[in-house]
Amino acid sequence: MSQNENKMKKMLLMGQHKVGKSSMHSIIFANTPPNQVMQVGLTVDVNQNSFKFMGNININLWDCGGQDKLLQEYFTTQKSKIFSDVEVLIYMFDVDKEGDLFIKELNDFKTKVTSLSECSPGAIVFVLIHKFDKIKESERKIVFERKYKEIIKRANGLNIEIKDVFPTSIWDETLYKAWSQIVQKFIPDINVIKESLKAFCQTCSCEEVVLFEKSTFLIIDFQETTEKKDIYKYERLSNIIKQFKLTCMKTQANIQAITVKSEKFTVYIDEFTENTFIMLAYTDPSIYPAAISHNVHHAQKLFESIQGSDTDKLKYLIQRQS
Repeated sequence: MSQNENKMKKMLLMGQHKVGKSSMHSIIFANTPPNQVMQVGLTVDVNQNSFKFMGNININLWDCGGQDKLLQEYFTTQKSKIFSDVEVLIYMFDVDKEGDLFIKELNDFKTKVTSLSECSPGAIVFVLIHKFDKIKESERKIVFERKYKEIIKRANGLNIEIKDVFPTSIWDETLYKAWSQIVQKFIPDINVIKESLKAFCQTCSCEEVVLFEKSTFLIIDFQETTEKKDIYKYERLSNIIKQFKLTCMKTQANIQAITVKSEKFTVYIDEFTENTFIMLAYTDPSIYPAAISHNVHHAQKLFESIQGSDTDKLKYLIQRQS
């Protein structure tokens, strides 16, 4: 592993006061159930939290409080400390804020992105328009498109990449969709993982394969043999499995393998590498779950004999097929 790959990845989490920053990362990284986030305290300074993702990716998350006094310090005495060496900025808007409050958010966003472009010109930005569960379902598309246009407009000419804008809520799969795409930016050789999953999917004669990170159940990648790709389907599944995992933890039980079989399809979920779970789905009734399980367990044994990162181990699936 190169020194660069092992380097701590600095991520800024910013937004106005009470937008839900601490609650959100507590759900993703600390396995806090959404109905318990009220117990998460307010951030009154800059809280640094370190997380490991896929075993060897070190993320240093800076959760920056949104009080007005702190906002002033971010652009004066602490500017260089906070905005230097950043790889990703996640800025959160509160979907409920309109009028002058939304304009205040937009101005704060522009100022922060400007500082980021000066101190970390190679960084990328993700925007989350949060608490979307407060908006009527029939109005969500219109509200999102309106706010999206204003956000992108404020970022024009700032010489920094706004990678994506997501509507999010702690109560559904939108949070997992956003964070899955965010953390994928930290994964080296992501194309190797894509090709590895495709090869293993073909080996098992399955239509779908999904790779989840073990601790967070965020999606690393998915592959389908059909043209109709539905990422939301897997994000919903990610959310469901995460909640099931939390339920198991309450009874001091661990998830090892799950098989779900219906008249139309079979889904098999199991540990794969040391830091991942794999899900395989197929509709062919002639394929037995035991055969899929055998293939997964055979791969697990092969991985045990290979030194290196999860990506190094997954590479073997491509070599084995060729």
